[in-house]
Amino acid sequence: MLQPKLYHQKKQYSMIYNIWKLMRPRHYLKNALLFVSITFSGKLFEFDTLLQVIYGFIAFSLLSSAVYTLNDIFDANADRQHEIKKFRPIASGAVSVVNAYILVFCLLLLSTICNNMHNGSLLKSLLFMALYFLVNVGYSLGLKHIPFVDITLLASGFLIRVLYGAVIINSEVSSWVSLTVISISFYLGLGKRRNELKKSNGQAMTRKVLLHYSFNFLDKFMYLCLALSIVFYALWSADIEVIARYGTNKLIWTVPFVIILMMKYSADIESDSHGDPVDVVTNDKVLIIMGIIYAIVMLLLIYIPKI
Repeated sequence: MLQPKLYHQKKQYSMIYNIWKLMRPRHYLKNALLFVSITFSGKLFEFDTLLQVIYGFIAFSLLSSAVYTLNDIFDANADRQHEIKKFRPIASGAVSVVNAYILVFCLLLLSTICNNMHNGSLLKSLLFMALYFLVNVGYSLGLKHIPFVDITLLASGFLIRVLYGAVIINSEVSSWVSLTVISISFYLGLGKRRNELKKSNGQAMTRKVLLHYSFNFLDKFMYLCLALSIVFYALWSADIEVIARYGTNKLIWTVPFVIILMMKYSADIESDSHGDPVDVVTNDKVLIIMGIIYAIVMLLLIYIPKI
């Protein structure tokens, strides 16, 4: 009598696990970009403002899960031909397409509800969420096969996260910070394509768009964007208005931290990594520790200016 019950429970746990896997919670790490604006605005320790960003983080995480699920629905047939992606929940049949669409609807509904809670600018935040959703749907439906457009859309996701984080607390992102985010986003996108090309052994079996790229092209523009991001960050840290706002001229000394961080990330990119930013960061403990040290130094300089 126990066996059917145990089998039913095991099946339920398996379904929950596959739905959780489909949502890709590891990639919520990207949504930490929502905290950029509140940190630089000097309001990180204001409870109500921080609560707005936390709700925004949850909302954007649910939204991104809806996007990941839709992407897996659209790519199911192609994933079944891939030696690794064929084990994804939808491609393997562990989650049906119907259930996946129901999940997308529920995630979008919950995301909208979370976005509407303690929000500084409801209309603008909804517009940014809609923009992110439409950009990614377009990417999944075919824009990812168009060279340069694919990388631009990949990069836009990081910028939208930063701008959304600013909108929900009625803040603005400075020009230098925006340029830094844009440059580093292109660097990350180019790095991802570079390693996908490397893993495909030049045959572009995983992505047709890889046929339009070469290592020489990707390397040149990847490091051009990296150099620009460091230059823009340095200009931000030395800006007169920034120095006046934080009451310190020592932010310029964080530039070496950024250079070392990006050197370590670049070393990972050029190793055996797949190039996905989340995988690169989470698989490198040294990079994580360096990032934490940088974050602590920045917080001390911004919030305790007399240091």
